[in-house]
Amino acid sequence: YIRLSKIGSVRIKLHRQMQGAIKTCTVIAKNERYYVCLFCEIETQTQVTGKRIGVDLGLQHLAITSDGDFHHAPKYLRKSERQLKKLQRIVSRRKKGSRRRKKAVALLAKKHEYIANQRRNNAHQVSRQLVNGYDLIAFEDLKIINMVKNHHLAKNIVDAGWNQLVQFTTYKAESAGKLVVLVDPRNTSQQCSSCDEIVKKTLAVRTHRCPSCGFECDRDVNAAKNILKRAVQHLQTCRKTR
Repeated sequence: YIRLSKIGSVRIKLHRQMQGAIKTCTVIAKNERYYVCLFCEIETQTQVTGKRIGVDLGLQHLAITSDGDFHHAPKYLRKSERQLKKLQRIVSRRKKGSRRRKKAVALLAKKHEYIANQRRNNAHQVSRQLVNGYDLIAFEDLKIINMVKNHHLAKNIVDAGWNQLVQFTTYKAESAGKLVVLVDPRNTSQQCSSCDEIVKKTLAVRTHRCPSCGFECDRDVNAAKNILKRAVQHLQTCRKTR
């Protein structure tokens, strides 16, 4: 049970034991369900690994690291499109203002919430792996609002949930005493991570081959290595200016 002011004791499903001192309590109503979010103040527990990683965000794979790890993009929205279309057709057939339409709208909203929860759960798992394994995590500073203006890629970009992954990794890193750095994404895929030579290639070319130094690796892994290199250079510059 939880005791709420002006309401009294309410029975709840507690999915995690509270840690530290409770500071605020927020009650959220969503799709005929109520959620209680408790914000607690706890001491930072730092686990130093001494490792650094660069992460390239993609559509075929959600995250590709400079160590060569590939985190799969589940594409929950794409997999549920047939069910969503069926539910949307049912809503469109129902008379506006009727009880049956309200029920159909509620079913459609619950399906969208389920997909969002799947995407959120996957982002939590990947961000937790990154924070537990590395002290420095570097991402591209992508302008996602501008990228979704491309109607050919907009649905895939939204389905991937790049911004959510970066946000979850950032707050988990802060609570663990670790660091997330966002770098300029310009030419991360075109630049050679070995000799810094610009090697032009289209999106169809998935392997980076440098004619200057002979370095060869996966295109996304090469981009992740460049992201990490830029993050390290940014930190060194900041230290010098201090």
